[in-house]
Amino acid sequence: MRTAIVSAMHEELAAVLALMPDESRQPVAGREFWVGHLHGREVVAVLSRIGKVAAATTATVLAERFNVGEVVFTGVAGGLGAGVQVGDVVVADRFLQHDLDASPIFPRYEVPLYGTGEFRTDAALTTRLAAAAARALPAARLHRGLVVSGDRFVSTTPECRALQAALPQALAVEMEGAAVAQVCHDYGIPFAAVRTISDRADDAAPGDFARFVREVASRHSAAIVEALLA
Repeated sequence: MRTAIVSAMHEELAAVLALMPDESRQPVAGREFWVGHLHGREVVAVLSRIGKVAAATTATVLAERFNVGEVVFTGVAGGLGAGVQVGDVVVADRFLQHDLDASPIFPRYEVPLYGTGEFRTDAALTTRLAAAAARALPAARLHRGLVVSGDRFVSTTPECRALQAALPQALAVEMEGAAVAQVCHDYGIPFAAVRTISDRADDAAPGDFARFVREVASRHSAAIVEALLA
């Protein structure tokens, strides 16, 4: 079975690629898919780029062209939950698009014609990923629950507070996971996602995010992926 490792930013994926001893580059749809092995497991690693459409395109190519058996998304997110702080790790058990609103035709957040706004991650793969994160980063606090996605970098305190009020169960906010979850649902591919908290999605987020991605994100992603596949 081939595992797809996906990240939205180069910094998040670079250290994963460094672990692959025999990767070969396969360009598809303007992206570079790196096919090889990690700890003897078949792997394809790819940079999805940022945002829901880019993430959906990437997930579709993984399903159609590379016939992956499971998809794992790693990267960073902004913390929303009251106890979710910078440096914590969030493993998603479900995703929702916080910027999707087809009301009054459909309820707010519901994906039209699906009858739901939430897409759950695969239970078994998510449990494996959470265990890998705990082994790889034993000093980090681990959370598991709802992660929300939208085509906006949430970086002001008023917007952060509005999201917390509208979606009080949300632990973190990012820009890709809900799209990948929906594509994997459509193709019947197990999906799991882990995010390290880079900022609190507030007025300090731009500086915190840039520094965290540069200094921490790639190292965390690689450690978790290696623990998952070892």
